[in-house]
Amino acid sequence: MALYEHVFLARQDITPQQVDALVEQYKGVIEANGGKVGRVENWGLKSLTYRIKKNRKAHYVLMDIDAPAPAVHEVERQMRINEDILRYMTIAVEKHEEGPSAMMQKRDRDDRPRGEGRGPREGGFDRGPRPDRGDREDRPRRPREDRA
Repeated sequence: MALYEHVFLARQDITPQQVDALVEQYKGVIEANGGKVGRVENWGLKSLTYRIKKNRKAHYVLMDIDAPAPAVHEVERQMRINEDILRYMTIAVEKHEEGPSAMMQKRDRDDRPRGEGRGPREGGFDRGPRPDRGDREDRPRRPREDRA
């Protein structure tokens, strides 16, 4: 049997209990077709980057699946039919990750490297002292091209 990671997005207006019911429904489909579901992570209600079917938010769920291909095809077929599922994606993997996924790992602000990708108020953009520009009063001014 092949290993898969399956992520799906459910509509924002269903309850978390309904999301859990969807997970149990699809878990039953996989097990009925000879597969197993390992880790299930509910990432919660998150904002979407762009609207999908008039929704601005969605419930995200990750499932680690160990199943034959027909079981995965059946789950995807049922997700296409279900109106509560906005999007889904199944990826074949060599092995499942141990521990929490990247979305569930708590990253503190202090874990980021200093000065990289940060604004001047947070200590970034340090270019050192500014060089002396000399006396600017003596230079003649050039007329601006758009005012000529």
